Formats: sequence, structure tokens, C-alpha cells
Amino acid sequence: MRTDYETLTLEMSEDHILKVILDRPDAANSMNTQMGFDLRSMWADLYHDPTVARCIVLTGRGEKIFCAGGDLKQRNGMSDKEWLDQHAIFEQGVKSMMDCPIPIIGAINGAAYGGGCELALNCDFLYAAEHARFALTEVTLGIMPGAAGTQNMPRAVGVRRAMEVILTGMPLSAAEALEYGLVNSVCPPAKLTDKVMATARRIASNAPIAIRQAKKSIRMATQLDLKSGYDFEIEAYNRMVSSKDRLEGVLAFNEKRKPNFKGH
Repeated sequence: MRTDYETLTLEMSEDHILKVILDRPDAANSMNTQMGFDLRSMWADLYHDPTVARCIVLTGRGEKIFCAGGDLKQRNGMSDKEWLDQHAIFEQGVKSMMDCPIPIIGAINGAAYGGGCELALNCDFLYAAEHARFALTEVTLGIMPGAAGTQNMPRAVGVRRAMEVILTGMPLSAAEALEYGLVNSVCPPAKLTDKVMATARRIASNAPIAIRQAKKSIRMATQLDLKSGYDFEIEAYNRMVSSKDRLEGVLAFNEKRKPNFKGH
């Protein structure tokens, strides 16, 4: 897998845990065209080879900002075609991230505004530092969310709250985000990495195939009616039964030891 990205830093900080850092601190970790290319390429690589990691932690460089959204300095004066061409790259990145079979935990270390908030929403779940802020500010700039914000925010907080957040462009504090159900946990900034990594280790210690199949099935829970969703779950379940990890998990339980999952 590539690691030589211009705007991202990838660290395999521990066995099976990939840390992805949005790395444009001088530009508030905002997303320029190059970051669009980098994210699209990285998520596609992880789709092609999900054995690279068992859990991904996504965060931003620095202590104040996760991601400020699209790089408005680069976008200033863009023609309609240039804007749409750039946005198409972002769109492909969002779809590739949605398709990533590996669990993604967002470690929101500061402000997540606009496209940065949408990037956070595309994670599987989020932990946030106490000073983090979340906002979909697009309508204040004459545009609207375009990286699945109008789809993910209602799924996270409900339609009425999503309406308020998106149509006002007003920010949510970390505490409000926790109350709304946007984030799973809030902690002091100094504890954020430890909190996220503890959960990532727990996920990475479980059977990789089972984790990937479960994630795929959970993702369908809001897409299908209950019966169709259950049918999908059974299909995902049946594809896991033939794995050696299933045999190892049951054997380890009976032998009263920790399982040694290999991902096959």
C-alpha cells in the first residue's frame, strides 16, 4: 500500500491499526485538490486490500483543527467547470470511503467544519476532544453540503436536528454533538488518543473477516426494510462461516485462551 502521500501521513502505529493524519496544518488541514486525490487513492487501496489493517483511526494534524473543510483559498475564483471537476474528485473519495471494509474511527481533535464535518460523518463512529466543534457551514457560503452531509447528518442525529444544523450553519460543541448522538464519546484533549487507540485495539483483536462482514451488514441497516436487511445479514454471515478464524474462535473459547485470529 502507498504511504507517500503529499497531504496525508500514514502510520502503522501498532499491529493492525492504521493511523491516517490529515496533514496540512498550515492550511487548517483543509481539503485541496491534492488531498482529494490522496484520499481517493488511499480509500481505493484499502478497498482492494483490506488485510492491510484491522482498524483505521482518522485524525488531523495539530491540537486545534481536525479539518476546516474545502480549501476556500484554492477555490477562490474557480470557474464552474474547475469547481465541478474538483468536486468530482471529492465525490469519488467519499464513495471510496463508504466502500472501505475496514472499521474507521474518527478522532476529532478540534474543529470539523464544512467538508471536514462531512469527512467525520463518513467515519463509522467518532470520539471527540472537549474543544471540538462540528458545523456544516456550506449554506453560509452560497453552497450546500456535497460530501454526503445531507445524508449522514440525519442518520446520525435525526431529521429535525439535521435540518437545524444544516440550514443554520451554526456549530455544535462537542457536548452538544454527544447529546445529539453525533459522537460516541467526549474526553479531554490529552486523553483522546488513548481513548481511541484502546477501542481500536479492541476491534483489531477480533476476527477481521467477522468485523468486515458485520460492518457491511450494519451499513445496510438504514438502507433496507427490516426483512431485506436481515436477508442481507444472513448472506454476510454465511460468507464468514467457512473462515478458519471461526474455527479458531470456538476452539479458543473451549480451551479458555485468547484466540489468535489470522484473517482467513
